[in-house]
Amino acid sequence: MKRRTIGIVAYGVGNIGSLERSLGMLGYRCKTTTDPDTLSGSDLILLPGVGAFPAAMEELNRHDMVGFLQDRAQSGQPLVGICLGMQLMADRSDEVRPTTGLGIIPGYVTALENAEWHIGWNTIEAVSNDPLVRPSHGRAVYFNHSFAFQTSSDYTIGVSRLDETMAPFVVAVRRENTVGLQFHPEKSQAAGLQLLSDVIEGLCRAA
Repeated sequence: MKRRTIGIVAYGVGNIGSLERSLGMLGYRCKTTTDPDTLSGSDLILLPGVGAFPAAMEELNRHDMVGFLQDRAQSGQPLVGICLGMQLMADRSDEVRPTTGLGIIPGYVTALENAEWHIGWNTIEAVSNDPLVRPSHGRAVYFNHSFAFQTSSDYTIGVSRLDETMAPFVVAVRRENTVGLQFHPEKSQAAGLQLLSDVIEGLCRAA
């Protein structure tokens, strides 16, 4: 079997080391770069992200990655955003100040309701039959965020809850070969590695 290559967008915002180690444990080859040719030649592009939305968009623009990522998503190349990387795929965010996002998956990013922060382990609820997250239904993964992706049910494949009395919020989205994960699979031990593998393999087979 061909050893898949994952292109990690190295725009200065993200847990690159953790991702590289996790992907290496799964047997993938990583190329961490902002070189368009290298990323385009990868089997899948991974967009990490930590911190604030406006600062991350500034860095994507500075590295000429905005139009590139939009084109790659439109072309059908598998693309995965993790944590802030997922939120950047939205049309806009009101974190810190109103900021335009990549506009790859329709929606917007706003502060979590009834909580200042969501940090720690929580379970995923698969809300569709999408094979990328359905096997992880009920598994616990690691979160660290205070803003959430608001989108329609057409693009929602996974949700979570702060507790059983509260409404769910979106933690996994998909539009064709683009997927966003609000949690950190690279920090979620065996459950996260399995989910990351399911997402990568599922998208690459569908491409």
